[in-house]
Amino acid sequence: MSAWVMPCAKAGYNIRVNSVHPGYILTDRLQQVFASGEEGRRFRQRVESLHPIGHLGEPMDIAQGVLYLASDESKFVTGSELVIDGGYTAQ
Repeated sequence: MSAWVMPCAKAGYNIRVNSVHPGYILTDRLQQVFASGEEGRRFRQRVESLHPIGHLGEPMDIAQGVLYLASDESKFVTGSELVIDGGYTAQ
């Protein structure tokens, strides 16, 4: 990703290059897996226990991060990797 930051900036494109790295997100598909009886319940507990924050992310958690990067609030942010994973990779 960072290979694109300098060429875009130097060419004056006014393009910011960032990426979003989500963790386990409670999507419809993951909810289906968790709803698959006792095994699904145990799997959910195991996955949730991997996150220091204590729960899984929701789609809106990712959307809010993307909204920030797309807004003028982040006008000086480029070359960043926004990790939205409830602390999973920070352990």
